[in-house]
Amino acid sequence: MSVLERITSKDAIALEDKHGAHNYHPLPVVLSRGEGVHVWDVEGKQYYDFLSAYSAVNQGHCHPKIVGAMTAQAQTLTLTSRAFHNDMLGKYEKYVTETFGFDKVLPMNTGAEAVETALKLCRKWAYEKKGTPENQAEIIVCENNFHGRTTTIISFSNDPVARKNFGPYTDGFIKIAYDNLQALETALENNPNVAGFLVEPIQGEAGVYVPSEGYLAAAKALCEKYGVLFIADEVQTGIARTGRLLATCGNCSCADKHCSGSPETKPDVLILGKALSGGAYPVSAVLANDDIMGVIRPGNHGSTFGGNPIAAAVGIAALEVIKEEELATNAYELGVLFRAEMNKFIATCSVVNSVRGKGLLNAILINDTEDSSTAWDICMALKENGLLAKPTHGNIIRFAPPLVMSEEQLLDCVGIICKTLQQFEK
Repeated sequence: MSVLERITSKDAIALEDKHGAHNYHPLPVVLSRGEGVHVWDVEGKQYYDFLSAYSAVNQGHCHPKIVGAMTAQAQTLTLTSRAFHNDMLGKYEKYVTETFGFDKVLPMNTGAEAVETALKLCRKWAYEKKGTPENQAEIIVCENNFHGRTTTIISFSNDPVARKNFGPYTDGFIKIAYDNLQALETALENNPNVAGFLVEPIQGEAGVYVPSEGYLAAAKALCEKYGVLFIADEVQTGIARTGRLLATCGNCSCADKHCSGSPETKPDVLILGKALSGGAYPVSAVLANDDIMGVIRPGNHGSTFGGNPIAAAVGIAALEVIKEEELATNAYELGVLFRAEMNKFIATCSVVNSVRGKGLLNAILINDTEDSSTAWDICMALKENGLLAKPTHGNIIRFAPPLVMSEEQLLDCVGIICKTLQQFEK
């Protein structure tokens, strides 16, 4: 079959089913084109994208500046490995560290790789700077976390689907309740070998759980009190998704009018991915200051593709789009509008219990049990009505459109969502 040969949705799904591993359960829609907030299936039907590739496409599908940077670099130099220098990496490293206010960046490719990198960095820092006995370092994580699918990461997941039959698991992690400062302090004071606390500022995959006001700042203070690293996984929440450049925004140069700029929540180690490339290319990063990143020396860590010229060019362009188009501000303002409009509808219906989120990372809680098919059925109906979203944890639907969305488009989408939900009123 020629790669240019047209294919129907039915045939495309059948090919995946026959030749691909069944590690995903996608909605039955086959997309072939994207632009801005819209995607089109192979039959030409247009949809609003309300998932944004799990917040990788914050800048909108096929943003011309990002695609332009990628194609221009691809025609010049694609990959050297880190065996040699290239003329783009230093420019990218300077831009990204100045943007987020850190001394150093360690470039990687995927979010899971970046999390693994941060874990290694944290442990090495503990042994060389904190004086933790060798092989005794522990890292505190939160229940219901999602940091990726590697063997180490699923070792501290409590999702049975992600864990079952993948053991033996990696030791060295302490699980505590999310948004529970007492649990964090108890773990810190009872474990002198704790090296760091890894946390999502908002638990996206768990259903867009937003912690209590002040939780992150207080958690950072506890980490400082006990001499451990505060590690923020902003792979999904970063790059303007929550209405600020970072959900833990502090000491950055985002120049966003809604950014608190407070240093109290600035992480010691910051993990980025997804929208760091605008969805055009795998780009991730771990940022830290010299006193932490200095423990990484030649041979300690690496990646053939990490810091490649295309990734560097794409990363710069993706961040420039966020700043130039003031997407953090747009996400903040549209997020307030979205939750206000949804709350108006929720007050008149029984199918939805609540809406929650920050910026344009939101979720609705469907009034049914987690093992029901209602949320899935609603997403299927949304698809028929021209909007794509996906359930998470059974009875929760996550809504995360590209940040380039206009107010008019958002209100149109709210209308589609409410109209669809009304079909499920009992």
